[in-house]
Order: sequence, then structure tokens, then C-alpha cells
Amino acid sequence: MQGKWLEDFLLLAQERSFTRAAELRHVTHPAFGRRIRALEAWAGTALIEPGSGAVRLTPAGEAFRDTAEQMVRMLAQSHDELQAVAGRQAHVITLVTGRTLARTIVADWLARYSAVLQTAQMRVITRTLDEAVAMLQRGEVSFSLLYHHAAIAVRLDGRQFSYLTVAHDKLVPVARADADGRALFHLAGSQQPGASAVPYLAFSRSMALGRLVEDYLSNNPLTPRLRRCIECDSADANYEYVLKGLGVAWMPWSMVQRDCQAGRLALAGDSSLDVHFDVRLYRPKRHLGAAAEQFWSDITQPG
Repeated sequence: MQGKWLEDFLLLAQERSFTRAAELRHVTHPAFGRRIRALEAWAGTALIEPGSGAVRLTPAGEAFRDTAEQMVRMLAQSHDELQAVAGRQAHVITLVTGRTLARTIVADWLARYSAVLQTAQMRVITRTLDEAVAMLQRGEVSFSLLYHHAAIAVRLDGRQFSYLTVAHDKLVPVARADADGRALFHLAGSQQPGASAVPYLAFSRSMALGRLVEDYLSNNPLTPRLRRCIECDSADANYEYVLKGLGVAWMPWSMVQRDCQAGRLALAGDSSLDVHFDVRLYRPKRHLGAAAEQFWSDITQPG
């Protein structure tokens, strides 16, 4: 059933003339008649009384008239609402990322590229890595900001999606600093016989960061001796646990650099324990809304 058939039927019921209704609908008389017959075929019953005089509706046609009017009004209202949504979407930038990246890189972007936010709204959604990839594939967001490393490789069809590497970062083992600026817990020497295991504040494997650290620990022949005492799915929470002196955690350098420089935290191992990774911004290759395209242009401009 086509929406135009409903409009044909309502106009015919109003004008009571096939000729006049066809003229107002800007179609030929035969074409208009075929559309009314198609509507009757869909309804499964006659809607127009047979005869050559003024058009009269059958009882079924009279009953259907109110329904048709409601359907046309609802379709028009829905069309207006969809147009309004489309207009708003042109001024909305949707980005899905992890909670840690939302706090670090996205926060920096919001400050650096604030000009685009004068005429647009940035909608930031936090999800796991797998969920963020799925949302991009389903077309629910304009961008996905994701970690990239061999251990958590993102598989997106290069024919449909492109990416830009926006940052290089690393996970570093850190602990609370003592009065002399040294880490309360240190990983050096933890493998020595008789040495106590270092309390380890782990990320959940549901997090990309958790998978990175676990991949490193499981494949490093010189893995420090650790005692897994806390596991958490929040980098912010693990950060607080480290500050309170509960153990060692591998944290993004972008998140703890200032604390290390200020003497609140200290590195708990040398650079051989660092886990390096990239941060990539993914997008569909199709054209996005005006605000999203402007944001992408700002991000990709050198400097």
C-alpha cells in the first residue's frame, strides 16, 4: 500500500468525481482509477460504489475514510519529525570511545577545537572496545576513538572505513611515591628468591587496557612477580587506588604524567616494562553531517 493511494482516496471522497480528483492530483483519469483499484485490492473489499454518477463510498469506504485521514496525518507528522531530527543531526557530532580516552584525548580536543562547538553539539558515548566498533559498523555514530595494538587489533573493512592515528601513548607501571619521591612498591627484584610479590591493581579484561597489560604479562619471560589484589573495570578507580598506596598499576602515561612530575606517583619499573600503543580515530568513508566533517577537517589539519 502506497501513501499516495490514501491521498487519492480522500480527495475522491471529498470531490465525488474521478475526473476532478484526477485533475487535482495531476494524473490522467485512467491512472487515477488504477490507483483507486489498487487501494481496493489492498483493502480486500470495494471502497467505491459502482456507477457512472457522483462517486459514493461503500460502507467499508466510509469506515476506512476516518482511518485514512488518521494515517495521512500521522505520516505527515512523522515526516516533519524526521526532517527536524535530520536537521539536528547535521549539527551533532557523535563519538564513541572508552572512558579513559574520553577523559584524556577527548577532553583535550574539546578544548582545542572549541570553535566547532559554537554551532554544533558533541555527543560523547563511552563503551567497551568491541561495543564501540559495533556502533561504528551499524552507523550509529560518526566516529570511534580506539586503542590500537597487535593484541587488540580492530578489524574494520578498509573499503568502508578510514582512520587517523591521533596519538601515541604507553602504559607504565606506577605506584604512590614516598616522601623521597620513590615508588612505595617497585618491580625490580621481585623475581628474586624470597622476594615478596608486588600487589597488583589490574584492569578487567573487558577493557582494552586490561587486554594490553595481560598480553604483555603473559608473553614477557621476565614478568615481575605480582599478587593480583584488585581487579577493576575503571581506569579512574584504579588511579585512585594507586594514589592511596594500594599497589602497582599499569596506567596510561597521558593520565599519570603530571602526577609523576609532581611527585605524587612514581614509576615502579624501568622502560622495559612499558607497553606502547596508538590511538586511532575511525570514521565511515561516506559523507557525514556538516559538523562532523568540519571536526574531521580540524583534526586532520597539520599542527
